Amino acid sequence: MKKILISDKLAEAGINYLNGQSGIQIHIQTGLDEDGLCAIIGDFDALLIRSDTQVTRKVLQAATRLKLIGRAGIGVDNVDIPFATEMGVIVMNTPDANATTAAELAVAHLMSLSRHLPTADRSVRAGKWERSKLMGTEVAHKTLAILGFGTIGRIVSQRGLGLKMDVIAYDPFVAPEIFAELGVESVGLDELVSRADYLTLHCPLIEKTRNIIGSEQFAMMKKTTMVINCARGGLIDEEALYQALKSGQIAGAALDVYENEPPAGSPLLELDNIVFTPHLGASTTEAQVAVSVEIARQAVMFLKTGEAVNALNLPRLSAEELKKSHEFMALSTILGKIMAGLATQPLSKIEVATFGKAAEVAVRPLSVAALVGVLSGKVSTPVNRVNAENLAKRQGIALVESMAQESHDYVSLIKLTGSTADQKITLSGALLGGRQPRLVCINHFDIEVVPEGTLLITRHDDKPGMISAISAVLGNANINISRMQVSTADEQQQAMAVISVSEPLGPDLLQKIAAIPAVHKATQISL
Repeated sequence: MKKILISDKLAEAGINYLNGQSGIQIHIQTGLDEDGLCAIIGDFDALLIRSDTQVTRKVLQAATRLKLIGRAGIGVDNVDIPFATEMGVIVMNTPDANATTAAELAVAHLMSLSRHLPTADRSVRAGKWERSKLMGTEVAHKTLAILGFGTIGRIVSQRGLGLKMDVIAYDPFVAPEIFAELGVESVGLDELVSRADYLTLHCPLIEKTRNIIGSEQFAMMKKTTMVINCARGGLIDEEALYQALKSGQIAGAALDVYENEPPAGSPLLELDNIVFTPHLGASTTEAQVAVSVEIARQAVMFLKTGEAVNALNLPRLSAEELKKSHEFMALSTILGKIMAGLATQPLSKIEVATFGKAAEVAVRPLSVAALVGVLSGKVSTPVNRVNAENLAKRQGIALVESMAQESHDYVSLIKLTGSTADQKITLSGALLGGRQPRLVCINHFDIEVVPEGTLLITRHDDKPGMISAISAVLGNANINISRMQVSTADEQQQAMAVISVSEPLGPDLLQKIAAIPAVHKATQISL
């Protein structure tokens, strides 16, 4: 009999689902503090929570029988995931269960902005009848621009198409085939914002997306553009938004999320051409039922079959499996990160081939580890060997695997090939002495690199003075070079340099490197 503790309120439908499962016994006890939870958690195989229960290190140490923590919802800030992983406890959430609700809120804001509904409501309540002042616009045949084309963005696109809107979207991590299948035009960020009548954000908040909409983007927009953010606070530079709204650079905005929640004291609150809601993205009866039923279903599936859907961390590996494949998996992840850094378009296929001793271990863990490297930092969900394959499929990335016993020039070799719409990148990596990872080939350039820290990779003409020119730019910026490897490809009269630098280069400095005459490309990758 598997025992499940429910320590936060779940919808009745989720409870009923669990009660209907054979071999499952549930216990509901909400409002527990840390000591109270520690006192009883040792009796349970699974813990189902929402946001109130704090699953701390102390709780996990007391959870001697626990195999699973299930979060009915997305956020898991209340769970010590690293220690849960160390303890061999799976942590899972329900990232898509409230996707429809979040998408519908964005559409609701779109319609509200189009017809000035909040202003109209206040006007009537004040005894006014301002029909001419509140002239609205139709959404049909307007351009709906979607920034972020994951599950929620795709639902919004279908709602927009249903409203007869012209739908365009930007997401550099989604393959072109996904856009085509859904009848949505894929565009770059500048084109997205310049064509938008309505711009709605549905991307994760990561370092690359923080303030992705700022003064530069607002300057490109039509004066009639409406901006909607029901995704994450921090995606929009709120000071730039304030200036754009106040100056009339854009017509209006609607926010459900904020840099600081609640947004007390924000100058945006002074404006009339913006609409606010208090982070209602998941606040519908249906969403609460959906996340409860989904986490109940996922928990039962894991306890009965071992299948971990939407897991955010790693299952415990046996000592034998870990010893046999750990170093190869680490090398595969490194190759995946380098692949993601070199790709200029969304990857549609990843091919993983193993040779020599690397072919003696199962290829799937190595392939999944490569996907972890490719996807890390590119999606909102933490990526690991449990969820990497599913996330890759959602991004339109196909996985191909092969093994061969011959070892080429190395005792063990992993070859990773990535394909985009018009680019193919091939990387090879080896373990020196069975433990020391090395990048040994990039496309047709044989080059042995210690893959760690920050790497500056340049493609340039094979002629004298190139390395000194690059070094001079770095030296003038007080950037130290710790290692440098150069390889040539005589048939193309080109060379490649991989330079290990002491600290990351800023965008301006990287542009200076790229602007050196005869440098064709400069790419920075942090490992």
